Amino acid sequence: MPEAKANIGQPLLELRDVGKTFSNGVTALDHVDMTIREGDFLSLLGPSGCGKSTALRLIAGLSTPTSGMLDWRGSGFLGRSNIGFVFQEPTLLPWATVFDNVWLPLRLKGVSRAQATPAIRELLDRVHLTGFENAVPRELSGGMKMRVSIARGLVTRPSVLLMDEPFAALDEITRFKLNDDLLQLWQDQRFTVVFVTHSVFESVFLSNRIVVMAARPGRVFEEVAVDAVYPRDDTFRTSADYAALCRKTSDVLVGAINATARPAS
Repeated sequence: MPEAKANIGQPLLELRDVGKTFSNGVTALDHVDMTIREGDFLSLLGPSGCGKSTALRLIAGLSTPTSGMLDWRGSGFLGRSNIGFVFQEPTLLPWATVFDNVWLPLRLKGVSRAQATPAIRELLDRVHLTGFENAVPRELSGGMKMRVSIARGLVTRPSVLLMDEPFAALDEITRFKLNDDLLQLWQDQRFTVVFVTHSVFESVFLSNRIVVMAARPGRVFEEVAVDAVYPRDDTFRTSADYAALCRKTSDVLVGAINATARPAS
């Protein structure tokens, strides 16, 4: 595959002056402005408590903002039913096979097992789980469970995939491999990704843009452009360009961690 910059399109979603305050009085997000574009691989990076997961839940429609608005603008977006979500834990049905866990979103849409089979088999092949269709979660490693979760998130062919620290609990070797496989899926299928992570190294490897967030209250501190070409592999991981981008992002993250809370308006 030839090297190329990310093929980013028009604005898909704009968060405009978004705030979120919970019933206990904690302000998770304050005055957040952010644009997500069609085809983005956008990472949200920041310390615990900066509102990364809250922002993801707002985008998913699992929560509503206290103030501000989310403006879906993409011409190809068909509604929140067109969003896939991969959680930090695989959240698989323990009694169901790999096949049935991936089938679940289609089953809920009324798609029969026979109708779903070609798409499920294709995805299981893409996430390297061919031959494990009849396994149940207790028979799988942590990395394999996460592969099932990714396949389930993509089986409806969503235009947007939201990922909340999906690889945080995995060992480094498994994490690297899943990063590689996720990028390949993203490049081939051209969905938009919003990816929450605590890892500078992961965010730089995956993303074309990184939104660094600060806490108390959660807010956008700075955006970092990652203009390295795709595809990215171990050569990029060991390159001087990758090291420089990691250093730059790390410096921004340290600034966000040290930032004082903005006075309430």
